[in-house]
Amino acid sequence: MRGVLFDWDGTLLNSHAADTAAYLAMFRAMGIPWGLAELERHYSPNWYRVYRAAKLPRERWDVADKVWRENYSNQRPKLIVGARRVLARVGAKHNLGLVTSGDRDRVHRQLKEFELWDLFAARVCGGDTAERKPHPAPLRLALKRMRLHPAETVYVGDAPEDLQMARSAGVRAAIAVLGPFPTEKRLRAAKPDALLESIEDLPRALQEFL
Repeated sequence: MRGVLFDWDGTLLNSHAADTAAYLAMFRAMGIPWGLAELERHYSPNWYRVYRAAKLPRERWDVADKVWRENYSNQRPKLIVGARRVLARVGAKHNLGLVTSGDRDRVHRQLKEFELWDLFAARVCGGDTAERKPHPAPLRLALKRMRLHPAETVYVGDAPEDLQMARSAGVRAAIAVLGPFPTEKRLRAAKPDALLESIEDLPRALQEFL
């Protein structure tokens, strides 16, 4: 195994509170009668799936994106406990990559703020490919940039869409970690190759896939 690729939000970044606050503010601004319960029921790392579930017309998506970003910019999410140590430990043995649905400007800014930018050999964000998770295109792009074969890598995420993307791309293992987002029930049902209670369990879990 030569590469370990990660999701960002919910896997390395504890952005649930920030993400939720931005969504709820956007729902109010767009006149969508949704609260926390509806958001949790329909949550997806691909926010356009949320928009569709909320029956938001396609012509209003750009406005919704802008409102969401404006509200998110007021938030200050922190790294998942142990994430920095895990990245350092795993990165000492394997090439690291990042594949996220998150907006490129936001994710790049956060990586630099947390001084994690240089740890990743490739960083693929939402919009870098025409297709989004769970389509394998984002992960395939990262692997191409890292010059790695799928069978040499594993992917780590906190949502069933992460697992679907990883399997479609043909990586050695699709590893799930229970994070702050409301995905646990669907994540367990997706039957990951390994299910971690914490990102801190990753170094030990990787031993199974060497």
